[in-house]
Amino acid sequence: MKKIVIAPDSFKGTMTSIEICSYIEDAVKKYLPDAQVVKIPIADGGEGTVDAYLSGIGGMRRRKTVTGPMGAPVEAEYGILPDGETAVIEMAAASGLPLVEKEKSPMNATTFGTGELIANAVENGCTKIILGIGGSATNDGGIGALTALGVRFLDETGREVTPDGKGLARIASIDAAGLPERIRRVKLTIACDVKNPLAGKNGAAHVFGPQKGATPEMVEALDAGLLHYNSILTKLTGIDRKDESGMGAAGGLGLSLKTFLDARMEPGIDLILDTAAFDEKLEGADLVITGEGKIDGQSKQGKVPVGVAWRARKKKVPVIALVGDVGAGYEDLYEEGITAIFSTNKAAVPYEQARKTSVEDLKFLTESLLRAYCAVR
Repeated sequence: MKKIVIAPDSFKGTMTSIEICSYIEDAVKKYLPDAQVVKIPIADGGEGTVDAYLSGIGGMRRRKTVTGPMGAPVEAEYGILPDGETAVIEMAAASGLPLVEKEKSPMNATTFGTGELIANAVENGCTKIILGIGGSATNDGGIGALTALGVRFLDETGREVTPDGKGLARIASIDAAGLPERIRRVKLTIACDVKNPLAGKNGAAHVFGPQKGATPEMVEALDAGLLHYNSILTKLTGIDRKDESGMGAAGGLGLSLKTFLDARMEPGIDLILDTAAFDEKLEGADLVITGEGKIDGQSKQGKVPVGVAWRARKKKVPVIALVGDVGAGYEDLYEEGITAIFSTNKAAVPYEQARKTSVEDLKFLTESLLRAYCAVR
């Protein structure tokens, strides 16, 4: 009997990882009816992280109305794992880019809602939090989240600054006395695959600001604001973190959470693979099918297909990646353990057109792949 492990990421904006698992399973069962299929929906800290955890090990969902990135209320969801003590939160649910598609403005965007989700999880008895910080719309250095948790950021007159990107440059002092002890004691793990430093040409504002709506002038202002905020924190703690790996993720949110909550940053793909007992489920597998919306040379930094391939390579299991788009540098991924890469796009068309037929295209590709597999076998 053949054993096939299906472990894809979502195709952002078109299909969730759970849906993709089902589509691929249907094709496998059609052509290999006796095969053992193991479905492991995956996420790397961005969209789909909560679904991946709950699908992998179970748990319950919680909903909370929180402050969205531009201040309007949004309905956000997070998960509590079966131990009743661990919450899985997606920053994108409260402070994500899809929530501001029509009004992108990182100068005014806030992570306040993310802080509200953390507070709500603690109120519900959670002492451990896994926070996925992919897909943010913000560049506030995390002061929004900390404000929601009780920290006060004050200007030279003693007034609280706005907890957003433009407020960073006005911070003169910080009052953390209002941060509850139960929040301080939380074991917070940040699922993050971004290694960019806080500021500079490779930092949060320069690299990620434009996709969040920042103009060149805004990029410079946000970059200066993050450096100013870091200088305040350095004076407060004696630790300068501006050059630490990952501090530029999610508009600098990690800087605040690491400073005030002693958060630990770990690769998101490793966290979910370990939690889902991926290595155990890989035992005896003949093939792994993974995938994501776009694959390119940057996928080596810990994106789902490569993270899956690293594990599979150790057990000498071939890995096929089904993806929406193939970008520059994909050849390097063969050395990371991916055996072959196939694109679902049957024609070179713009994303907005391709997304309309993404489900049909994935099914077509999977069936074509399995027909070839059965013929060769």
